[in-house]
Amino acid sequence: MDKYLLVILVFMVVTVPIAFVEPATGQFRDPPLIPLFYAAISGIIIILVYTSYKDRKNHQKSNAKRKSRR
Repeated sequence: MDKYLLVILVFMVVTVPIAFVEPATGQFRDPPLIPLFYAAISGIIIILVYTSYKDRKNHQKSNAKRKSRR
């Protein structure tokens, strides 16, 4: 995983509890910020899918290069 994607992933993971807890007081939010929660979850999923897709393509490329040498 690239460094910048890892940083964004960490921010997304930290955002999930912020949707339910007020950072200044530590109290639970009466109406939780559901759009913020779903945005963080979808961002995490997108980053994980993109990273796995990118790794799979690199693996296929390295396999093709290795097989073409013979």
